[in-house]
Amino acid sequence: MSYWTEFLTIALVHLFAVASPGPDFAVVSRYALSFGRKAGYSVAAGIATGIIIHVAYSLVGVAVIIHQNDWVYLTLLAIGALYLGYIGLGAITAKPRANVGDDVDAVKLPRKRRAFWVGFLTNGLNVKATLFFLTLFTTVISPTTPFSIKLGYGVYLTLATGAWFVFLTWLLTQPKVFKKLWPFSHWIDRLMGAILIALSLSLLWEWLQLVL
Repeated sequence: MSYWTEFLTIALVHLFAVASPGPDFAVVSRYALSFGRKAGYSVAAGIATGIIIHVAYSLVGVAVIIHQNDWVYLTLLAIGALYLGYIGLGAITAKPRANVGDDVDAVKLPRKRRAFWVGFLTNGLNVKATLFFLTLFTTVISPTTPFSIKLGYGVYLTLATGAWFVFLTWLLTQPKVFKKLWPFSHWIDRLMGAILIALSLSLLWEWLQLVL
């Protein structure tokens, strides 16, 4: 398999993975519609930074260690599930907000760093992302592929992830879309919170089955 064929396969698999609804999609949508465009961009940056961690330990083989050691995998699974539940509970109790009109930048997150860390932890603690990158770097990418090429793949995956969620934020905060959705933003918050709690419970159920 040529490197270009390998790269295109990675890009296609990643596109389907990143575009599918999941924790990253939920938190970006929630923060973009609840706190505005800048907050959404901060969450997107945090998610992209979280990808760097997954790429890094996949490149050095730590992902294999995580997968082969049950206690490490179960610990990460539990922490990730509880964190999703925590931010889900915060979202599901959202209250109605004052009208801001058409200005998508008028709503600002009280602490910008918080949005970044929400994105970073949501992705960084996602054990499913760990398995995704483990699969990618052990099956799709050939063992004979040079480290420099693998590093290039990692850079692409990081940038592509960030670009996708920046685009999603931009799309959701277009003035016409934002104005129509803003009056219902607390309901969107609650919906995203319910999704995150459902994902949390699903992961905890998986953890329980593995433990028992």
